[in-house]
Amino acid sequence: MNYKCPKCNNNTCTVDQMRATGGTFSKIFDIQNKKFTSVTCKKCTYTEFYKAKTSAISNIFDLFTS
Repeated sequence: MNYKCPKCNNNTCTVDQMRATGGTFSKIFDIQNKKFTSVTCKKCTYTEFYKAKTSAISNIFDLFTS
């Protein structure tokens, strides 16, 4: 991965994913229909989030596994 931290110019990072709820319906039923990829600098821990697409089937799967 070609990464350069915008704050400290470090070139090492970690990449993770997280999910979050999006609205009233998804909060009530605990459906995490928003998916993000995070990129965190290993030196200064500056983190950027990028929105990723989720599929309907993964949202349904979340409903039954909550």
